[in-house]
Amino acid sequence: MLSKKVEDALNEQVDKEGYSSHLYLSMAVWAEMEGLGGIADWFYAQAEEERVHMLKLVKYINERNGKAKIIAVKEPPSEFGSVSEMFNKVMEHERFVSASINEIVQVCIDENDHTTHNWIQWFVTEQIEEEASVKALIDKLKLVGEHNMYMFDRDILGMRGSGGEADSE
Repeated sequence: MLSKKVEDALNEQVDKEGYSSHLYLSMAVWAEMEGLGGIADWFYAQAEEERVHMLKLVKYINERNGKAKIIAVKEPPSEFGSVSEMFNKVMEHERFVSASINEIVQVCIDENDHTTHNWIQWFVTEQIEEEASVKALIDKLKLVGEHNMYMFDRDILGMRGSGGEADSE
């Protein structure tokens, strides 16, 4: 059974994962409208992955006799200026999510909830992989430059996951 503090922290993360899904969906739309189909597909896949993370949290909360809360998701930005700017925003966002997961870990420790502490480690590992994946993409963008997107756009789906490997979800 979840304590109120753990339940609240997990429900806050449900909201953050929902926002992440919407943010990446918005980025996919922007990329698609810019003629960057590969980048759009990468963001569509990321949006779906974040939705799956949200559902994983919802199901866990409910399985542990808590009550998952689904609230309205804040509207994400829809303009990004450039691909590099967009991926820098992705890195900033993933670091925000990592910090949020770390806060949940601390709540679990404070509440002596070893079950949730153990369960949330999947998300800790996932965030390490997410940040490494985005860093690798930013590094590749620096190599190709903002005005040479063809190969990056073509190859981005093969770069999903850490170290350029296929996503391990």
